Amino acid sequence: MKYIVLVPDGMADYPVEDLGGKTPLEAAKTPNLDFVVKEGLLGRVKTVPLGLPPASDVANLSIFGYDPQKYYTGRGPFEAANLGIALEPGDIAFRCNLITAEEDVLTDYSAGHISTKEAVALMRLINEKLGSENILFYPGMSYRHIMIAKGGVNKKLDKIRCVPPHDIIGEKVSKNLPCGENAEILIKLMQASREILSSHEVNNVRIDLKENPANMIWLWGQGVKPDMPKFSEKFGISGSVISAVDLIKGIGRIAGLEVIDVPGATGYYDTDYFGKAKYALKSLDTKDFVYVHIEAPDEAGHNGDLREKIAAIERFDQLVVGTILDVLKEKEDFRLLILPDHATPLSKRTHTPDDVGFVIYGSGIVSNGYSVFTEEEAKKSSLYITEGHKLMEYFIR
Repeated sequence: MKYIVLVPDGMADYPVEDLGGKTPLEAAKTPNLDFVVKEGLLGRVKTVPLGLPPASDVANLSIFGYDPQKYYTGRGPFEAANLGIALEPGDIAFRCNLITAEEDVLTDYSAGHISTKEAVALMRLINEKLGSENILFYPGMSYRHIMIAKGGVNKKLDKIRCVPPHDIIGEKVSKNLPCGENAEILIKLMQASREILSSHEVNNVRIDLKENPANMIWLWGQGVKPDMPKFSEKFGISGSVISAVDLIKGIGRIAGLEVIDVPGATGYYDTDYFGKAKYALKSLDTKDFVYVHIEAPDEAGHNGDLREKIAAIERFDQLVVGTILDVLKEKEDFRLLILPDHATPLSKRTHTPDDVGFVIYGSGIVSNGYSVFTEEEAKKSSLYITEGHKLMEYFIR
């Protein structure tokens, strides 16, 4: 049996007035998703446990089959794992965004979706100026980077309250800085980065000047290395993961899955949807399981971009779901699971803890009588999984 999980990040949404009260998913043309619903099992699942933030790390841990209340320590350690950064006991990994701040307002959580080439140059400069024996900065992709605080647990840096920058677009920087015991350690680094990134020296390492230049780092999502069992130990199958973002790949690495890098996978609107589908199918030649993550709908939600969110959903349907279905329909022993990890409503421009719809299609699956993949249709189903980490067991068994 082959198992395929497709996760269009943040695809779920709320009704939009400009769409006549439809959600982007309802407005999008999704013939392949609708086919899977007609032939499969439609249900709802709670991917974000009560008391935890509706973040992609929490929600994707649930989908992978790991209880976030048991294994979640923060986002940073997963991204660090994918970058090959070894965390020692007591070390803390922080997510480090390159952002844009105009005076005291955070205007862009991604510095205009800065290119990786530009970002790497800037992060190397930050490490040169702000790094030390105990503070190390590592470049990642685009605006997403990592800071390691060696022995940070001793200073209780893991207990500091840090706010995700995509949650405070348009809000004051000064009112959203880290707070708690020893928070000044992080604040000084963030404030110092502003001086460095606005200096003349930076112009020598930038490739070009963007409308929203990176002029500050933002530290958040900290945690220690999680102690998780391997995916193969939990479910008895081998597998791989395909994503453009370090978070998802890092969860896969810690879970012992093979991480497959797809050329042209960017984590943004221009990602290679078709390439991800083709690489996923090829991975099943040697593996039992593949987890395919698509970031674009989430980015559109954060940007409040209705047109791009609908476009991302339609590309996902045509180029990912459609491509995979064309091959799977010719096979007998397979199962396909499709669901967003969480909602990223255009009206909120951030994640919400709403339940999300899921559909399972394939061998041994009998339709439960629904016709379209939408938020409202999923609410009609009596199939409801209240603990998200149990969905993977349900899907496989």
